[in-house]
Amino acid sequence: MEIEIYDRTAEKVSDEHQKLIQDLLNFAGKKLDLADNTEISVTLMNNPEIRELNSQYRHVDRATDVLSFAAEESDDETPIIMDPELAAEFPVNLGDLFISVDKVAEQAKFLGHSFERELGFLTIHGFLHLNGYDHEQPEEEKKMFSLQREILDQYGLKR
Repeated sequence: MEIEIYDRTAEKVSDEHQKLIQDLLNFAGKKLDLADNTEISVTLMNNPEIRELNSQYRHVDRATDVLSFAAEESDDETPIIMDPELAAEFPVNLGDLFISVDKVAEQAKFLGHSFERELGFLTIHGFLHLNGYDHEQPEEEKKMFSLQREILDQYGLKR
């Protein structure tokens, strides 16, 4: 998977934590059987920046932990029809994740687990949203949260 990580935090996120994100997304991509040329970006930021995005796009004026913006959300676009072999050569852009490292630290402390576990949880939660999973309805929630737990446990980030 092609993963771009942008660190817009004041303190700068460690190379080890950025590698965790990279490795975990690759692991999850294999679990979901995504093509090797699948693309995703992850932007790490602080609470003021994510609050701004949350306010602008969700009309909620407070910081949040993770925001997911899928690249292909709209159903009203006319699909481009091409030969399957040619189509396989084009990368699939899942979209963009924005994660507040301030919220990662706050929530890890509140929940009594590691920063790494919370960072992994938010990364996978947002990643699953980009892959069409949701938790609006009880059945959807059960399916998404079960897969989320399975990926994190298999990767080694158990609660």
